[in-house]
Amino acid sequence: MPGFKEPSFEERTARAQKAREKALKKHAERPPVDPEVEAQRKQARLAREAAAAEKSAARKAAIAQAKADKQAAAEAAAKEAAKPEKTEAELKAARDAKYAARKKRKK
Repeated sequence: MPGFKEPSFEERTARAQKAREKALKKHAERPPVDPEVEAQRKQARLAREAAAAEKSAARKAAIAQAKADKQAAAEAAAKEAAKPEKTEAELKAARDAKYAARKKRKK
């Protein structure tokens, strides 16, 4: 049994040329695209692009709203932290009121 023979450069280029010609012939034999089908494909593509743009806009709006909510919450927390602490007298008065209410319920 003879061994494997490497194809020469000329053989390889000839095969490549035949394959190229075969592919071009196959491409030329394809039937032309019907204009109605092409219009339908274009319309479907435009519809998909519009839906994707709408989805993207909705996502961006949701992100912007979340950022605004987060900023508002941070501002509210900052305002709450800026309020002055209750004085000892106010704390004592609140505690006394709580104890008085509990005593009243027990009676």
